[in-house]
Amino acid sequence: MPNPVKDVTLTSANDPESLDELRGCCAAMAPHWTSTAPAPAPAPVPPSSIHGVSVPVASARLIDAMSDYGD
Repeated sequence: MPNPVKDVTLTSANDPESLDELRGCCAAMAPHWTSTAPAPAPAPVPPSSIHGVSVPVASARLIDAMSDYGD
């Protein structure tokens, strides 16, 4: 079975598009992309009101060992 991609794949090692061309294509597509306002973050709740959540010991140790969270 022939590979249909073979005929359209560029054989040149050079990139056929420049950064300016890529930015131009992105700018042309930007009006097609829509965005909605982010939903407001829910209010924090006290830990005493959180029930039914269990964390495996290995996961708790992993998070505890991470300087961003455990220190």
